[in-house]
Amino acid sequence: MLRDKKIILGITGGIAAYKSAEICRRLKKLGAEVIVVMTEAGTKFITPLTMETLSENEVVTELFPEKKMVGTRHISLADWCDLILIAPATANLIGKINSGIADDILTTVVISTKSKVILAPAMNVKMWENPIVQENVSALRSLGYEFIEPGVGDLACRDVGKGRMAEPEEIVQEVIKLLSKKCDLKGKSILITASRTVEPIDPVRYLSNRSTGKMGFALADRASSRGAKVTLVSGPSSLGPILGVDFISVNNASQMRDEVKRYFKKADCLIMAAAVSDFTPQESSTAKIKKDQAEMVLKLKRTPDILKEMGKRKGKKILVGFSLETEDEIKNAKVKLKEKNLDLIVVNNPTKPGAGFEADTNVATVIDRRGKTQRLPLMSKKDLADKILDKVSALLKRSR
Repeated sequence: MLRDKKIILGITGGIAAYKSAEICRRLKKLGAEVIVVMTEAGTKFITPLTMETLSENEVVTELFPEKKMVGTRHISLADWCDLILIAPATANLIGKINSGIADDILTTVVISTKSKVILAPAMNVKMWENPIVQENVSALRSLGYEFIEPGVGDLACRDVGKGRMAEPEEIVQEVIKLLSKKCDLKGKSILITASRTVEPIDPVRYLSNRSTGKMGFALADRASSRGAKVTLVSGPSSLGPILGVDFISVNNASQMRDEVKRYFKKADCLIMAAAVSDFTPQESSTAKIKKDQAEMVLKLKRTPDILKEMGKRKGKKILVGFSLETEDEIKNAKVKLKEKNLDLIVVNNPTKPGAGFEADTNVATVIDRRGKTQRLPLMSKKDLADKILDKVSALLKRSR
Protein backbone atom coordinates (compact mmCIF):
# COMPACT_ATOMS: atom_id res chain seq x y z
CA MET A 1 0.00 0.00 0.00
CA LEU A 2 3.00 2.29 0.50
CA ARG A 3 5.32 0.75 -2.06
CA ASP A 4 8.01 3.17 -3.27
CA LYS A 5 6.80 5.90 -0.89
CA LYS A 6 9.63 7.75 0.83
CA ILE A 7 8.90 8.68 4.44
CA ILE A 8 10.96 10.54 7.01
CA LEU A 9 10.02 9.41 10.52
CA GLY A 10 10.89 12.16 12.99
CA ILE A 11 11.31 11.17 16.63
CA THR A 12 11.46 13.72 19.44
CA GLY A 13 12.02 13.46 23.19
CA GLY A 14 8.94 11.85 24.67
CA ILE A 15 8.16 8.56 26.38
CA ALA A 16 5.88 7.67 23.45
CA ALA A 17 9.04 7.23 21.34
CA TYR A 18 8.82 3.52 22.17
CA LYS A 19 5.82 3.39 19.80
CA SER A 20 7.96 4.78 16.98
CA ALA A 21 9.64 1.41 16.55
CA GLU A 22 6.28 -0.22 15.78
CA ILE A 23 5.32 2.64 13.44
CA CYS A 24 8.57 2.13 11.53
CA ARG A 25 8.03 -1.64 11.34
CA ARG A 26 4.51 -1.20 9.96
CA LEU A 27 5.59 1.38 7.38
CA LYS A 28 8.35 -0.92 6.15
CA LYS A 29 5.98 -3.88 5.99
CA LEU A 30 3.69 -1.85 3.70
CA GLY A 31 6.56 -1.21 1.30
CA ALA A 32 7.69 2.28 2.33
CA GLU A 33 11.30 3.38 2.42
CA VAL A 34 11.93 5.01 5.81
CA ILE A 35 14.70 7.28 7.03
CA VAL A 36 14.56 8.08 10.73
CA VAL A 37 15.55 11.59 11.85
CA MET A 38 15.92 12.01 15.62
CA THR A 39 16.42 14.96 17.91
CA GLU A 40 19.04 14.67 20.63
CA ALA A 41 16.26 14.31 23.21
CA GLY A 42 14.68 11.57 21.09
CA THR A 43 17.84 9.46 21.36
CA LYS A 44 17.43 9.44 25.17
CA PHE A 45 14.17 7.48 24.86
CA ILE A 46 14.95 5.01 22.08
CA THR A 47 18.33 4.19 20.59
CA PRO A 48 19.34 5.08 17.03
CA LEU A 49 20.57 1.47 16.71
CA THR A 50 17.04 0.16 17.26
CA MET A 51 15.61 2.48 14.60
CA GLU A 52 18.49 1.77 12.20
CA THR A 53 17.81 -1.96 12.48
CA LEU A 54 14.08 -1.50 11.81
CA SER A 55 14.40 1.09 9.05
CA GLU A 56 17.39 -0.55 7.34
CA ASN A 57 18.80 2.95 6.82
CA GLU A 58 21.28 5.12 8.67
CA VAL A 59 19.54 7.14 11.38
CA VAL A 60 20.14 10.89 11.08
CA THR A 61 20.75 12.62 14.41
CA GLU A 62 23.03 15.56 13.72
CA LEU A 63 22.86 18.68 11.60
CA PHE A 64 26.68 18.82 11.49
CA PRO A 65 27.99 15.23 11.63
CA GLU A 66 31.63 14.46 12.31
CA LYS A 67 31.81 12.43 9.11
CA LYS A 68 32.89 14.29 6.03
CA MET A 69 29.63 15.03 4.30
CA VAL A 70 28.07 17.71 2.13
CA GLY A 71 26.60 20.36 4.46
CA THR A 72 23.23 20.43 2.72
CA ARG A 73 21.97 17.04 3.94
CA HIS A 74 18.81 18.74 5.30
CA ILE A 75 17.96 19.92 1.77
CA SER A 76 18.65 16.46 0.33
CA LEU A 77 16.37 14.85 2.90
CA ALA A 78 13.67 17.49 2.44
CA ASP A 79 13.67 16.92 -1.33
CA TRP A 80 13.87 13.12 -1.02
CA CYS A 81 10.73 12.47 1.02
CA ASP A 82 7.08 12.18 0.01
CA LEU A 83 6.01 12.79 3.60
CA ILE A 84 7.43 13.71 7.00
CA LEU A 85 5.79 11.96 9.95
CA ILE A 86 6.78 13.21 13.40
CA ALA A 87 5.76 10.74 16.08
CA PRO A 88 6.00 11.64 18.87
CA ALA A 89 5.73 15.40 18.38
CA THR A 90 6.40 17.27 21.62
CA ALA A 91 5.04 20.67 22.62
CA ASN A 92 8.55 22.04 22.17
CA LEU A 93 8.85 20.72 18.61
CA ILE A 94 5.37 22.04 17.65
CA GLY A 95 6.26 25.47 19.06
CA LYS A 96 9.58 25.59 17.21
CA ILE A 97 8.04 24.71 13.86
CA ASN A 98 5.32 27.34 14.28
CA SER A 99 7.94 29.95 15.19
CA GLY A 100 10.16 29.07 12.23
CA ILE A 101 13.00 27.91 14.47
CA ALA A 102 15.37 25.45 12.80
CA ASP A 103 18.10 24.63 15.33
CA ASP A 104 18.47 20.88 14.85
CA ILE A 105 18.37 18.42 11.97
CA LEU A 106 14.65 17.58 12.28
CA THR A 107 13.33 21.17 12.39
CA THR A 108 15.75 22.13 9.61
CA VAL A 109 14.43 19.36 7.36
CA VAL A 110 10.82 20.34 8.16
CA ILE A 111 11.39 24.00 7.34
CA SER A 112 13.10 23.02 4.06
CA THR A 113 10.49 20.63 2.69
CA LYS A 114 7.57 21.13 0.33
CA SER A 115 6.23 17.69 1.17
CA LYS A 116 3.31 17.06 3.52
CA VAL A 117 4.09 17.09 7.25
CA ILE A 118 1.97 15.13 9.70
CA LEU A 119 2.43 15.35 13.47
CA ALA A 120 1.31 12.94 16.19
CA PRO A 121 1.46 14.95 19.44
CA ALA A 122 2.36 13.30 22.73
CA MET A 123 2.47 15.17 26.04
CA ASN A 124 0.86 15.65 29.44
CA VAL A 125 -2.79 16.71 29.38
CA LYS A 126 -1.93 20.06 31.02
CA MET A 127 0.62 20.75 28.30
CA TRP A 128 -1.80 19.74 25.53
CA GLU A 129 -4.52 22.01 26.93
CA ASN A 130 -2.14 24.96 27.37
CA PRO A 131 -3.49 27.86 25.25
CA ILE A 132 -0.05 28.49 23.74
CA VAL A 133 0.20 24.88 22.54
CA GLN A 134 -3.34 25.00 21.14
CA GLU A 135 -2.57 28.28 19.39
CA ASN A 136 0.53 26.73 17.82
CA VAL A 137 -1.45 23.69 16.66
CA SER A 138 -4.20 25.88 15.16
CA ALA A 139 -1.64 28.07 13.39
CA LEU A 140 0.13 25.06 11.86
CA ARG A 141 -3.19 23.52 10.79
CA SER A 142 -4.08 26.74 8.99
CA LEU A 143 -0.78 26.43 7.10
CA GLY A 144 -1.61 22.90 5.92
CA TYR A 145 0.17 20.79 8.54
CA GLU A 146 -1.77 17.66 9.49
CA PHE A 147 -2.29 16.47 13.08
CA ILE A 148 -3.29 13.07 14.43
CA GLU A 149 -5.15 13.94 17.62
CA PRO A 150 -3.75 12.48 20.84
CA GLY A 151 -5.94 10.04 22.72
CA VAL A 152 -7.46 10.11 26.19
CA GLY A 153 -6.15 7.73 28.82
CA ASP A 154 -3.45 7.02 31.39
CA LEU A 155 -0.34 9.13 30.91
CA ALA A 156 3.25 8.35 31.90
CA CYS A 157 3.07 10.87 34.76
CA ARG A 158 0.03 8.99 36.16
CA ASP A 159 -2.35 11.77 35.14
CA VAL A 160 -5.43 10.77 33.15
CA GLY A 161 -6.55 12.88 30.21
CA LYS A 162 -5.90 13.80 26.60
CA GLY A 163 -2.28 13.74 25.54
CA ARG A 164 -1.16 10.17 24.86
CA MET A 165 0.07 9.61 21.34
CA ALA A 166 -2.28 7.79 18.99
CA GLU A 167 -1.59 4.09 18.54
CA PRO A 168 0.79 3.00 15.74
CA GLU A 169 -2.00 1.34 13.74
CA GLU A 170 -4.05 4.55 13.70
CA ILE A 171 -1.03 6.67 12.76
CA VAL A 172 -0.07 4.37 9.88
CA GLN A 173 -3.66 4.40 8.59
CA GLU A 174 -3.56 8.20 8.48
CA VAL A 175 -0.29 8.04 6.55
CA ILE A 176 -1.90 5.66 4.06
CA LYS A 177 -4.87 8.01 3.61
CA LEU A 178 -2.62 11.00 3.10
CA LEU A 179 -0.30 9.34 0.59
CA SER A 180 -3.08 7.69 -1.39
CA LYS A 181 -5.07 10.88 -1.92
CA LYS A 182 -6.57 11.20 -5.35
CA CYS A 183 -5.60 14.05 -7.65
CA ASP A 184 -8.31 13.23 -10.18
CA LEU A 185 -9.70 16.79 -10.16
CA LYS A 186 -6.42 18.50 -10.98
CA GLY A 187 -6.94 21.24 -13.57
CA LYS A 188 -10.70 21.40 -12.94
CA SER A 189 -12.53 24.44 -11.59
CA ILE A 190 -15.33 23.65 -9.15
CA LEU A 191 -17.81 26.18 -7.79
CA ILE A 192 -19.50 25.18 -4.52
CA THR A 193 -22.17 26.90 -2.45
CA ALA A 194 -22.62 26.28 1.26
CA SER A 195 -24.59 27.15 4.39
CA ARG A 196 -27.84 29.11 4.40
CA THR A 197 -29.07 32.48 3.24
CA VAL A 198 -30.74 35.02 5.51
CA GLU A 199 -33.56 37.24 4.25
CA PRO A 200 -33.98 40.42 6.35
CA ILE A 201 -37.37 41.41 7.78
CA ASP A 202 -35.85 44.41 9.55
CA PRO A 203 -32.34 45.21 10.88
CA VAL A 204 -32.84 42.67 13.70
CA ARG A 205 -35.03 39.85 12.35
CA TYR A 206 -34.69 37.60 9.33
CA LEU A 207 -35.99 34.44 7.63
CA SER A 208 -33.55 31.56 7.34
CA ASN A 209 -33.03 27.85 8.06
CA ARG A 210 -30.81 25.63 10.19
CA SER A 211 -28.08 24.79 7.69
CA THR A 212 -24.55 25.18 9.14
CA GLY A 213 -22.58 24.75 5.93
CA LYS A 214 -20.74 21.60 7.06
CA MET A 215 -21.62 19.65 3.91
CA GLY A 216 -20.59 22.40 1.51
CA PHE A 217 -17.36 23.06 3.39
CA ALA A 218 -16.55 19.33 3.38
CA LEU A 219 -17.05 19.27 -0.39
CA ALA A 220 -14.77 22.29 -0.83
CA ASP A 221 -12.08 20.79 1.39
CA ARG A 222 -12.11 17.40 -0.35
CA ALA A 223 -12.29 18.87 -3.88
CA SER A 224 -9.28 21.06 -3.12
CA SER A 225 -7.38 18.08 -1.69
CA ARG A 226 -8.07 16.20 -4.93
CA GLY A 227 -6.45 18.94 -6.99
CA ALA A 228 -9.37 21.13 -8.06
CA LYS A 229 -9.36 24.91 -8.08
CA VAL A 230 -12.26 25.56 -5.73
CA THR A 231 -14.40 28.64 -5.24
CA LEU A 232 -16.69 28.47 -2.20
CA VAL A 233 -19.64 30.86 -1.99
CA SER A 234 -21.06 30.63 1.52
CA GLY A 235 -23.85 32.20 3.49
CA PRO A 236 -23.42 32.89 7.21
CA SER A 237 -21.54 30.10 8.99
CA SER A 238 -19.34 29.59 12.03
CA LEU A 239 -16.89 27.67 9.82
CA GLY A 240 -13.80 29.55 8.69
CA PRO A 241 -12.19 29.80 5.23
CA ILE A 242 -10.33 26.71 3.98
CA LEU A 243 -6.66 26.90 3.08
CA GLY A 244 -6.27 26.95 -0.71
CA VAL A 245 -9.95 27.61 -1.41
CA ASP A 246 -11.21 30.94 -2.77
CA PHE A 247 -13.85 32.05 -0.27
CA ILE A 248 -16.73 34.45 -0.99
CA SER A 249 -19.08 35.40 1.84
CA VAL A 250 -22.69 36.38 1.12
CA ASN A 251 -25.84 36.91 3.16
CA ASN A 252 -29.02 36.65 1.13
CA ALA A 253 -30.24 34.68 -1.88
CA SER A 254 -29.86 37.61 -4.26
CA GLN A 255 -26.19 38.03 -3.32
CA MET A 256 -25.56 34.31 -3.70
CA ARG A 257 -27.15 34.35 -7.16
CA ASP A 258 -24.92 37.24 -8.23
CA GLU A 259 -21.73 35.48 -7.07
CA VAL A 260 -22.73 32.14 -8.62
CA LYS A 261 -23.44 33.87 -11.96
CA ARG A 262 -20.09 35.65 -11.71
CA TYR A 263 -18.01 32.48 -11.24
CA PHE A 264 -20.17 30.02 -13.19
CA LYS A 265 -18.71 30.92 -16.59
CA LYS A 266 -15.24 29.60 -15.75
CA ALA A 267 -16.40 26.61 -13.67
CA ASP A 268 -16.34 23.04 -14.93
CA CYS A 269 -18.79 22.02 -12.22
CA LEU A 270 -21.27 23.68 -9.87
CA ILE A 271 -22.24 21.89 -6.65
CA MET A 272 -25.13 23.70 -5.03
CA ALA A 273 -24.98 22.50 -1.41
CA ALA A 274 -26.34 25.74 0.10
CA ALA A 275 -29.82 25.79 1.62
CA VAL A 276 -31.10 28.90 -0.14
CA SER A 277 -34.20 30.45 1.44
CA ASP A 278 -37.25 29.86 -0.78
CA PHE A 279 -38.92 33.11 0.24
CA THR A 280 -37.90 36.64 1.13
CA PRO A 281 -40.03 39.52 2.49
CA GLN A 282 -41.57 41.71 -0.21
CA GLU A 283 -40.37 44.68 1.78
CA SER A 284 -37.64 44.90 4.41
CA SER A 285 -38.08 47.57 7.08
CA THR A 286 -35.11 49.90 7.57
CA ALA A 287 -36.04 50.29 11.27
CA LYS A 288 -36.84 47.66 13.87
CA ILE A 289 -40.52 46.70 13.74
CA LYS A 290 -42.13 47.40 17.11
CA LYS A 291 -44.30 44.77 18.80
CA ASP A 292 -47.13 47.17 19.67
CA GLN A 293 -49.37 45.62 17.00
CA ALA A 294 -51.81 42.84 17.96
CA GLU A 295 -50.73 40.92 14.87
CA MET A 296 -48.59 41.39 11.79
CA VAL A 297 -48.90 40.06 8.26
CA LEU A 298 -45.61 39.35 6.53
CA LYS A 299 -45.87 39.30 2.74
CA LEU A 300 -43.31 37.10 1.02
CA LYS A 301 -42.07 36.62 -2.52
CA ARG A 302 -40.07 33.80 -4.08
CA THR A 303 -36.29 34.02 -4.17
CA PRO A 304 -34.52 33.24 -7.46
CA ASP A 305 -34.02 29.52 -8.18
CA ILE A 306 -30.27 29.73 -8.72
CA LEU A 307 -29.70 26.14 -9.74
CA LYS A 308 -32.60 26.10 -12.21
CA GLU A 309 -31.26 29.30 -13.78
CA MET A 310 -27.77 27.79 -14.13
CA GLY A 311 -29.32 24.60 -15.56
CA LYS A 312 -30.62 26.61 -18.52
CA ARG A 313 -27.12 27.73 -19.44
CA LYS A 314 -25.09 24.70 -18.35
CA GLY A 315 -23.68 23.56 -21.70
CA LYS A 316 -21.14 20.82 -20.91
CA LYS A 317 -20.78 21.85 -17.27
CA ILE A 318 -21.63 19.37 -14.51
CA LEU A 319 -24.43 20.46 -12.17
CA VAL A 320 -25.03 18.86 -8.77
CA GLY A 321 -27.96 19.77 -6.55
CA PHE A 322 -29.12 18.84 -3.06
CA SER A 323 -32.68 18.01 -2.07
CA LEU A 324 -33.81 17.91 1.53
CA GLU A 325 -37.04 15.93 1.79
CA THR A 326 -39.10 14.60 4.70
CA GLU A 327 -41.41 12.42 2.56
CA ASP A 328 -41.39 10.83 -0.91
CA GLU A 329 -37.66 11.55 -1.02
CA ILE A 330 -36.72 9.76 -4.24
CA LYS A 331 -39.84 10.81 -6.17
CA ASN A 332 -39.46 14.49 -5.27
CA ALA A 333 -35.71 14.47 -5.91
CA LYS A 334 -36.17 12.99 -9.40
CA VAL A 335 -38.64 15.77 -10.26
CA LYS A 336 -36.05 18.40 -9.22
CA LEU A 337 -33.31 16.57 -11.11
CA LYS A 338 -35.28 16.85 -14.35
CA GLU A 339 -36.73 20.34 -13.83
CA LYS A 340 -33.33 21.86 -13.08
CA ASN A 341 -31.38 19.95 -15.75
CA LEU A 342 -28.98 18.41 -13.22
CA ASP A 343 -26.42 15.66 -13.67
CA LEU A 344 -26.64 14.51 -10.06
CA ILE A 345 -28.89 15.17 -7.11
CA VAL A 346 -28.14 14.28 -3.49
CA VAL A 347 -31.22 13.74 -1.36
CA ASN A 348 -31.40 13.33 2.38
CA ASN A 349 -34.05 13.28 5.08
CA PRO A 350 -33.13 15.37 8.17
CA THR A 351 -35.47 13.33 10.39
CA LYS A 352 -33.24 10.24 10.07
CA PRO A 353 -30.75 9.65 12.91
CA GLY A 354 -27.35 11.10 12.03
CA ALA A 355 -28.65 13.05 9.03
CA GLY A 356 -29.98 16.18 10.72
CA PHE A 357 -28.76 19.73 10.75
CA GLU A 358 -25.52 20.58 12.59
CA ALA A 359 -24.38 16.93 12.51
CA ASP A 360 -20.95 15.82 11.27
CA THR A 361 -22.57 12.80 9.58
CA ASN A 362 -25.17 12.30 6.88
CA VAL A 363 -27.33 9.60 5.27
CA ALA A 364 -27.93 10.30 1.60
CA THR A 365 -29.05 8.91 -1.74
CA VAL A 366 -27.36 9.99 -4.96
CA ILE A 367 -29.38 9.95 -8.20
CA ASP A 368 -27.97 10.57 -11.68
CA ARG A 369 -29.78 11.99 -14.73
CA ARG A 370 -30.57 8.47 -15.99
CA GLY A 371 -32.41 7.77 -12.75
CA LYS A 372 -29.78 5.41 -11.33
CA THR A 373 -30.07 5.52 -7.54
CA GLN A 374 -27.34 4.80 -5.00
CA ARG A 375 -28.35 4.67 -1.36
CA LEU A 376 -25.44 5.41 0.95
CA PRO A 377 -25.19 4.41 4.63
CA LEU A 378 -24.48 6.72 7.56
CA MET A 379 -21.04 8.27 7.09
CA SER A 380 -19.11 11.43 7.86
CA LYS A 381 -19.81 14.43 5.65
CA LYS A 382 -16.20 14.32 4.43
CA ASP A 383 -16.66 10.71 3.34
CA LEU A 384 -19.94 11.62 1.64
CA ALA A 385 -18.17 14.51 -0.08
CA ASP A 386 -15.66 12.02 -1.53
CA LYS A 387 -18.47 9.75 -2.74
CA ILE A 388 -20.09 12.70 -4.54
CA LEU A 389 -16.77 13.87 -5.97
CA ASP A 390 -16.04 10.35 -7.28
CA LYS A 391 -19.15 10.67 -9.43
CA VAL A 392 -18.31 14.25 -10.43
CA SER A 393 -14.83 13.13 -11.49
CA ALA A 394 -16.27 10.35 -13.68
CA LEU A 395 -18.76 12.78 -15.28
CA LEU A 396 -16.04 15.35 -15.99
CA LYS A 397 -13.96 12.72 -17.77
CA ARG A 398 -16.92 11.80 -19.98
CA SER A 399 -17.65 15.43 -20.85
CA ARG A 400 -14.18 16.06 -22.36
